[in-house]
Amino acid sequence: MRIYEGSPRQDFEEVFRSIGAFIDQRGMREILLVEAPDGFIVQGIVTAGAGNGQWSESLGTQAKETLTFLDDDIARFMEEAGSRRGSGVSASTSGGHYETAFRVIGRYMDEQKPRDVFFFEQDGAFVVRLLIGTQAGQHHELAEFTRDDIEDLVSRGPGLRRPDTPAGQSQQQPTAEAAG
Repeated sequence: MRIYEGSPRQDFEEVFRSIGAFIDQRGMREILLVEAPDGFIVQGIVTAGAGNGQWSESLGTQAKETLTFLDDDIARFMEEAGSRRGSGVSASTSGGHYETAFRVIGRYMDEQKPRDVFFFEQDGAFVVRLLIGTQAGQHHELAEFTRDDIEDLVSRGPGLRRPDTPAGQSQQQPTAEAAG
């Protein structure tokens, strides 16, 4: 991702969390996500024109929708999401289905340090293909995240969070000297 060139880590966790929140708001499902040189392409199914009630006469029409999120869009989504989380404005503490699932998948990707990302949803599970660079060259790796896998990763999330720091103080990471 160009947003993070030169940064110590790519933050797929926050990027995908932000994209997932947008997808939740849009009501998309059966998602396909592809990394492009200048952002991400997201495709999914949306239902338009459905009635409001559960027993509505009108079921609406389903259509495939394709969206392009440029790096600048993603940076804006991340800033907006960060300020919502910090202000207590969020409607719920856990986020929507895609926001939550994409966040934990993004965390997994951050640990793998991929050069390219592609994934799709099938029946509530996600299949992820990552291009990984090693000393021996580049190769693709596949991973699957079932609904149960996502729930397990979400339940382990609180233990992975950094402790909050008082306002005005920076959070410092231990250095090699301090740790050794």
